[in-house]
Amino acid sequence: MARLSKTFSKVKMNPVKRKLIQIAAFGFCNPQVQNFFSGKIYTGKWKNFCAPGLNCYSCPAAIFSCPIGAMQAVGGSFQFSFSFYAMGIILAIGVLIGRTVCAFLCPFGLLQELIHKIPSPKIRLPKFFRSIKYIVLFVFVLIMPAASSHLTGVGDPAFCKYICPAGLFEGGLPLIAARQELRGALGALFFLKLGILIGTLASCVFIHRFFCKTLCPLGALYGILNKVSFRHLKINRATCTQCGACKNVCPMDVNPVATARSAECILCGKCEEICPHGSIRISWRNDRTKEK
Repeated sequence: MARLSKTFSKVKMNPVKRKLIQIAAFGFCNPQVQNFFSGKIYTGKWKNFCAPGLNCYSCPAAIFSCPIGAMQAVGGSFQFSFSFYAMGIILAIGVLIGRTVCAFLCPFGLLQELIHKIPSPKIRLPKFFRSIKYIVLFVFVLIMPAASSHLTGVGDPAFCKYICPAGLFEGGLPLIAARQELRGALGALFFLKLGILIGTLASCVFIHRFFCKTLCPLGALYGILNKVSFRHLKINRATCTQCGACKNVCPMDVNPVATARSAECILCGKCEEICPHGSIRISWRNDRTKEK
């Protein structure tokens, strides 16, 4: 495991290689590109599995289910066989690698990073806004689907229906472009979500991974699991001079030295790369190289 950790860390320390992994993950989860022209949605056996990152079920090219959609099915359905199976996959991934998924395997994360490269003033988001995603997780993903199922017998996928900008970008807009009959059915809900999408993407120009920091319930869940994940940052206190280089380069505005297991850390490896003393590295839980 220690050897695997060192090898995997070297891959992530190179930003070019990380982008290639992100692109490869996007292609792996969305290989049905021909469906963009027909407006069809893949419904084969692979939809019984969840994508590790936020990838819309309704994206014409997607072959996996949306993990947040599956989570909503847990609370919004009395048929728990698939729901608990999907939830188990999400939890297993989170315990194994935590928010590494956000840095390497999430298509919407890749989109946000590309948009952030647009020249503009860059700002840091106040910490208060980071708590919003936990409210979204508990209210829109867990509570509202369960409550609507109890009252009406049908679960309402509240996050996907009312908020998710990734769903509109990956699924809604391509389907509307390909299928004329959908254009006549557009209403207030579509324009609400379109406003959220435009606001999210515009904010990503100025704030790195704005959606990840403020609204993403999957990032909130993986962030909670960061505390117990096998993959984590390890700080050598004996060599660390607290120069602040890692804090300044962190895209998620985390101080790795102070909070190595922060729920905001996406384990992208930038702090490991920038540390002048080699005091930070990404490790696995049973790595026997001890912190000094």
